[in-house]
Amino acid sequence: MIDYGKFPNRHIACIDMVSFYASCMASLYSLDVQKVPIAVVGNLERKGSVVLAASPPMKKRFRVKTGSRLYEIPQHPDIRLFNPKMSYFLEMSMAITCLLHKYVPAEAIHVYSVDESFIDLTGTEKLWGDPVQTVKVIQQEIVATLGLPSTVGMGPNMLMAKLALDLEAKDTGFAKWTFEDVAGKLWPISPLSEMWGIGRQTEKNLNNMGIFSVGDLANADLQRLEKKFGVMGNQLFHHAWGIDLSKMGAPILEGQVSYGKSQILMRDYNLREEVNVVLLEMCEDIARRVREEYKAGRTISLGIGYSKNAFGGGFRRSRTIVEATNDTMKIYNVCKELLNENHGNQAVRQVTVSITKLEDERSMQLSLFDTKKWQVRKLGTTMDTIRTCYGDNAILRAVSLTNAGTSIKRSTLVGGHQG
Repeated sequence: MIDYGKFPNRHIACIDMVSFYASCMASLYSLDVQKVPIAVVGNLERKGSVVLAASPPMKKRFRVKTGSRLYEIPQHPDIRLFNPKMSYFLEMSMAITCLLHKYVPAEAIHVYSVDESFIDLTGTEKLWGDPVQTVKVIQQEIVATLGLPSTVGMGPNMLMAKLALDLEAKDTGFAKWTFEDVAGKLWPISPLSEMWGIGRQTEKNLNNMGIFSVGDLANADLQRLEKKFGVMGNQLFHHAWGIDLSKMGAPILEGQVSYGKSQILMRDYNLREEVNVVLLEMCEDIARRVREEYKAGRTISLGIGYSKNAFGGGFRRSRTIVEATNDTMKIYNVCKELLNENHGNQAVRQVTVSITKLEDERSMQLSLFDTKKWQVRKLGTTMDTIRTCYGDNAILRAVSLTNAGTSIKRSTLVGGHQG
């Protein structure tokens, strides 16, 4: 048994906007997102474009949801379709954060994503009264001032608030979980990937250990979990008991930090040489972000999604290198190796690159026999500085000027879509 008295018991709320993009467009055009079937589509000029958000009536009446394709949306006079307005969405997200700041200080707000935030209401009772009622007042104010409906999960920590949101509040609008709810609400969860923070691969590894529900995980042998997963095993065990020691603003799952980029290509890329162009551009962007944080990574992952014309499918592979790096060309060369080893010459439509197992850059060793390493790092820093000062297109690799390049086009977008 866990002694919950040893752990903080705070008033954390996780606030999520209902169908955020669709709600924003409804607010902009004076529509009711709860009554009008609305879909925000990546590009209305492309039949295969992805639905980024769908209002509740669109999901219920027409079975169109996030991830559906434009050609799957039926022709119906009630349906309203919109291109995304990413700049407007970001403005609305900032407006939500400003509203939250009226109730709690900045350090008590953690913006988790464009449409989801955590707030710590601990200690606000003398100002606003009961935290549950305070959250409901905040929900009402967001609707009244911005026209955006929301759902809220509350708990004694960030993890429990998030679980209450995802597993109950999505259906009820509001849910509060306490440590007393762990056995009744958290432990029955199965499959394990339904538990926030557990991915498919971790679920598979746990299943192989005879662990199929969160209750099984909570009652598993801690030493066995730590032997299998290291520090993550300790976190998985305590999360199964609803315990999370993350500070507001810190990642809930420490060690999961990575840098990545994914893009759906505007057309099928039939030649491997064309895919290499996109890979180099993406590795350039990722390496820049890693360098700016003075980090370096050892595990590089490549994901390839094939075109529907090639009957779909794809692959995702990773490779861990001996020495951590933030060098564009080293990351790119690993990606090329993974592509050459796994690509079946099908037409490519989606590319994903990421780098994990991060460590501080100062841990990189400078060899006496590798005189170019420091020069390459300085060159990368110089290119990063130029792009920061004068724009992403101020300095480009020549491949970006070819027909396969995407960086010039994508530099005009916000969040991958028209602003």
